[in-house]
Parts: sequence; C-alpha cells; structure tokens
Amino acid sequence: MTHSSPALSRADAPAEYASWRASRLSAVASATGNLALVETRWLPAGVSSADALAALDALPPTVTVTELKRANLDTGEPEEGLRFWDAASPAIAAFDTVSAFDYDPDWVIDAEFTPVAGDRTVPFEHIRDNGGSRELVVPGDIRFSRDGVDYTLSAFDDDGTLLLVFGDATNRATDETATYSSGRFLFVQRADGAGNGDPGRVTLDFNRAFVPPCGFSVQYNCPLPPAQNRFAGPVEAGERQVLFTGGFDIYAALAN
Repeated sequence: MTHSSPALSRADAPAEYASWRASRLSAVASATGNLALVETRWLPAGVSSADALAALDALPPTVTVTELKRANLDTGEPEEGLRFWDAASPAIAAFDTVSAFDYDPDWVIDAEFTPVAGDRTVPFEHIRDNGGSRELVVPGDIRFSRDGVDYTLSAFDDDGTLLLVFGDATNRATDETATYSSGRFLFVQRADGAGNGDPGRVTLDFNRAFVPPCGFSVQYNCPLPPAQNRFAGPVEAGERQVLFTGGFDIYAALAN
C-alpha cells in the first residue's frame, strides 16, 4: 500500500494537495493498482505460493501475479496465496474518478501520540470475515480534542507507518456528502521522523483520507473501523466514493 506524503499546513497546501490527488488517481488505475486486482487465490495447506507461481500456465501480457501471506482466522496458522492483477481489468476500463471534498485546512489536526509497552493488539473486524476479527498491532494512542470532544484513536502498524481506519456520519449520508459506506483510511504523519515507539506530535490531515482498497475491488479484505475510531459527526474532508462509467459495479462484475 502506498503511503501518503506528509500533511501540509503551508500556504501552498491546496496546490500540493491537488498534486497528491492526481498521483492517487494515477496509482489506483496502474497495472498493480487497486482497480487491477481481479483474483485472490488462497492455496491448500502444504502448497507454497512460489511453487504455485511456478506452475502457472502462460498468462496474458497484461496480467501480473504476486505472492501474499496471512494468518488463518480460526487457527492462526500461516496461509499463502497469489494475487492476480490485470492492467486491462473491467474496473480500470470503467473507472471515472474518485470523488472528494474540497481541501479544507480546518481538517488538518495536530494530535499527541502516546506509545504503549509491548505489542498491544486491537481486534479489527474485516469486511469479508463474516463478523470475525483479526488482532492487529496498535503501538499507541492518538489523542486530540475537537469541538469540545476528546478523542482517543487506534491506528495499527502498516509496515512501520500508522494507518488509521475511521468512520463518520458521511458513511451513512445519502446526499452529495456521502462517502464510502465501510469507512475510510488515513496515514498518520510524524514531522519529527520518530518511530512508533516514541511519543510525540502527529498530524491527521483528513484531506488525505482515502477510500480503502475494498472500494475498488471485492478481492480485498479491508479492516473496518473499531468503535473508538468512529466519529459521531461528519468528516467532510478527503476522498468520498469511487465512480465508474456505464453503470459498472464491482459486485455485479464479480457475479459475472
């Protein structure tokens, strides 16, 4: 997953935000971007992803195959699989844009990160686990106050960067403010360059909140916002929804 660049608070922030938006739209439609994922194939026990990859028949030139691993939800045992990415996927062909709110400097929030000792985990329900949850390492608490409300959020460690999965009232909206119904993602930025084991100030630039991968392809299994990461009010900043042309729908495409 590509991490966003540091949050901005300077006068040129809107222009740099526009550049980030353009890069984001290009990335999701790339040959191995979110829209390109057409199949996730989990392998039987005892079959390695390397062996399965070597045994594949010739594939179209537009297809790229990568390996992945996970822990079995019930047993915790490691599982291996393959992901198939198609630069000519129907989703890429039908992709229009990702709608977004206008840049709003009021949604660039300074917060305090307090690490916790050890590898604390928090259960995150995932969109395709039928109500089951997976324990993800949450290295500390992110605290801030807004409009008289104190928040303590949990962001998990995504390859060394804190990833916040959050929900808000726009997920349930039915007007032009509606966002992806399952919640959105946001990378937590540290201007001091410190690691997740160090306390300090962090920035939550909600203008860079983004639709999670499962909004682009049903082949992803995205975490859902835990209770402490759900805002009662609207967060009218960041990406809103993935838009396609010709009535294309990722769920209908799966059925076909």
